[in-house]
Amino acid sequence: MLSIGEFSNICKVSTKTLRYYAEIGLLEPSEVNPENGYRYYAIEQLEKMLFINRLKAYSFSLEEIKEALYSEAAGDDSLQVALVKKKNEIERKMRSWSQILTQLETDIDTIQHGKSIMSYMEDIGVQLVDVPQMCLLSIRKNVQVTDYPAEYIKNYGKLFRRIAVDKLTMCGDPMVLFHSEELSPSGLDTEFAIPVQECVTGTRDFCPGLCLKTVVRGAYSELPSVYAKQIEWAKKEGYQNTNALFEIYLTDPSTITDENDNITEVYYPVKKIKEIDTSNLTRL
Repeated sequence: MLSIGEFSNICKVSTKTLRYYAEIGLLEPSEVNPENGYRYYAIEQLEKMLFINRLKAYSFSLEEIKEALYSEAAGDDSLQVALVKKKNEIERKMRSWSQILTQLETDIDTIQHGKSIMSYMEDIGVQLVDVPQMCLLSIRKNVQVTDYPAEYIKNYGKLFRRIAVDKLTMCGDPMVLFHSEELSPSGLDTEFAIPVQECVTGTRDFCPGLCLKTVVRGAYSELPSVYAKQIEWAKKEGYQNTNALFEIYLTDPSTITDENDNITEVYYPVKKIKEIDTSNLTRL
């Protein structure tokens, strides 16, 4: 038997943590002295503690580790499934951190050349275009920001199945319209849509008309900068928003291995603000 101090030293886990693990039923001592409350651990429990430490290193939560212990004891394949899922999560985070590191290096280089790190905004192009009316097959719902990746897959899956079953004709790339003016507790009012030739049940007409257009080549994380640029351009040139901002995806993110290969068109529907003729106004 090992005292809690000896067990703590071998596994490099604090005694406070061991007491907490016992409290939540993750790892209970093999024996507790009823007279003094001293805790002792069996040699065999070292392996269990090392197993817990390993999963913690993989960023498993304590609840996930508890489930993994049960599946390990039961001998099923749920542990393997959990490990594969965690591996995919870590790979996504690594890609994200790699992109952040690249951006950080770019910002450092920009400052070293005597420029503002926001000078990249000057390179964002804005065009004034007229977008014709289109017929949209769409699904509209409130979506939480963190749920967008899953919602893209789910809703476009439904739309593509409807197109196939009803033999509809696509006449444009998948798009998303953002109807919310602000983020609410229920999420963003979002419309997932695909332009089709046929006007049938479940479709609607969309008339964007005059729009500011920007083509973005790169990660979706760059899009907020485009929104800001378009709003600044509209204010400077005397335009105001008239309809939902929308994005058109020219590339399928599920087939892109490098986010820098994404191509997205961002549209901001606008109209020219009428200038008031003050020449005939009576001065007070």
